[in-house]
Amino acid sequence: MPPACQPDAIHAINPRMARPTLTARLPVARPFVALSLVGVIGAVGAFLVAEQDWRQGALWLIAAALGGTLWQSSFSFAGAYRRALTERRTAGVRAQLLMIAITVCLFLPALHAGQVFGQPVRGFVFPIGLALLVGAFLFGIGMQLGGGCGSGTLYAAGGGATRSWLTLIAFIAGATLAAWDGEQWLAWPAMAPVSLPDWLGFWPNLIGNLALLAAVYTAARRVEQARHGNAQPVSARPEVGFGGLTAPWPLVAGAIMLAGLNFLTLVVAGRPWAITAAFPLWGSKIIDVAGLDDPAFWAFWDDPTRTEALLRPLLADRTTIMDLGLIAGASLAAMLAGRTRPVWPPPRRRPALAALVGGMLLGYGAVLATGCNISAFFGGIGSGSLHGWIWIVPALAGNIVGIRLRPWFRLAA
Repeated sequence: MPPACQPDAIHAINPRMARPTLTARLPVARPFVALSLVGVIGAVGAFLVAEQDWRQGALWLIAAALGGTLWQSSFSFAGAYRRALTERRTAGVRAQLLMIAITVCLFLPALHAGQVFGQPVRGFVFPIGLALLVGAFLFGIGMQLGGGCGSGTLYAAGGGATRSWLTLIAFIAGATLAAWDGEQWLAWPAMAPVSLPDWLGFWPNLIGNLALLAAVYTAARRVEQARHGNAQPVSARPEVGFGGLTAPWPLVAGAIMLAGLNFLTLVVAGRPWAITAAFPLWGSKIIDVAGLDDPAFWAFWDDPTRTEALLRPLLADRTTIMDLGLIAGASLAAMLAGRTRPVWPPPRRRPALAALVGGMLLGYGAVLATGCNISAFFGGIGSGSLHGWIWIVPALAGNIVGIRLRPWFRLAA
């Protein structure tokens, strides 16, 4: 897979980033270490079932599968947007469109019925307002400076990328700052949430979504063909493999797996896959434990659903469990690929600064925009919410700004 399809942070640890020379030696996976991590992941799942309920244990395992899928297919949002905007190579973007199309076909019938196998389900249908537009724009800048979105940051960190850990720390700090500052931006103007199935009807919405996704897919392919004379297929396997026990997956495999695992998340959790909602929660709990402030009095936590999350133990928070499970799954995939060591030394001054600035923008923007690529874009469109389609427009504008800022931080164009 071409380098720009990957999160920045894993360039140094993923052997698919560049073709190795004849003398290059890729590390060999250590089966014992990988099997030990499989045992740890299974033990944590069993612990969650015993301490919480079966859903928490199941979501932990689903998240581990998500992390492994992201790593194995090198499925990236930030890298895909950058490559499309700068090189007009669109395989990564087309894989995202395919993933969303599958999700629409799975989600909309289930949400229309209101339940799956007797389990109530709901989608992500959120307001469209100034906070969403500003937040998505800031998030887009952060994607290019931080080296990934929410999922990209987590799976690259799980794979041992030092810069992604810096991004993640700043991500949490930015999200916590946005929660603390909620009294300011929560009052910004916004329109009521718009559910397209309720507005247009089930079939018109389903057909309309698929037609629009197909049109964008076709346009992206034609843009690439016009620039390069050919369009890279999403089914192509990377030219360079791992040095361990696993082979890399094509993007289409990642798209199918991610859509299926998101639907499984909907069935088990009762709502789609989410990532960034855990970050202001973690930061607020740290501030509470440290005695720096009492987040319970912040306007952001006045919402009953958020209040419940703040008051219950972290092990009971589904997003927290899934974020940690995603990191564990990516770590396992990296071990199976022979990548068991963190990237060292840490990034130099300006790339490290980019990770911190990008992470802050990612966190602040995600909270304002009620989510990231996963919950706002992926989950929003899958849920039939207009806000999912609106979110991507300022997010892409932010990516353009972020791309232009990258050279100053000495990041690859």
